[in-house]
Amino acid sequence: MSKILVVEDEAEIAQTILHTLSLQGFNVETANSGSDGLHRLSVYSYDVVVLDWMLGDMSGIEVLKQFRFHGGVTPVLMLTGRSTVDDKEAGLNAGADDYLTKPFHPRELVARVRALLRRAVSCVGETLRVQDVVLDTRTKKVLKGSEEIRLLPKEIAILEFLLRNKNTFFSTEDMVRHVWGSESDGGDDAVRQCVRRLRRKIDAPGAVSIITTRIGLGYCIAED
Repeated sequence: MSKILVVEDEAEIAQTILHTLSLQGFNVETANSGSDGLHRLSVYSYDVVVLDWMLGDMSGIEVLKQFRFHGGVTPVLMLTGRSTVDDKEAGLNAGADDYLTKPFHPRELVARVRALLRRAVSCVGETLRVQDVVLDTRTKKVLKGSEEIRLLPKEIAILEFLLRNKNTFFSTEDMVRHVWGSESDGGDDAVRQCVRRLRRKIDAPGAVSIITTRIGLGYCIAED
């Protein structure tokens, strides 16, 4: 499930975007100011950012510049009422990946978000694997050998996160921050239970688990 951050200080517009994207199956969080958006981006991981140009405390351009300056690579869709070529050029030069002028049709918003997600996937590859377990990051289908494994959304999210970051250990706090974000159901116990379920589904009976646990370090998937 792709996670999207919407940075928009107009409550009605923010709720409309949240509702539109949530109906498409996205996990959507909102920030009502530029500073809140920057804080969330520094703490949590997102697949796409929908960023308004005109924010009360700081401009979306400034948010974007700071995010890129500190190494942020998440695709950003800029929303604005500005429509001149100069304005679009300024947004793209600041690091925006796409540009949508208000007012916009919800279907166009969804189409542009999906396009950014596809572009991001194409940059890192659509298939992740370890041993005989294969994850298609586009369809979220998981195969063990030739058999499809049915995983819950959070189990897929954990598997994908660990596969994208092989040979790196992540604590339960890291997992909450990167996979759950600011969701209220995230916590150490939730991570442990999710990993336990995931292991039962992807590990071969009697074999060493694909997901390594090390006390004081956390969880890791190593290279084959």
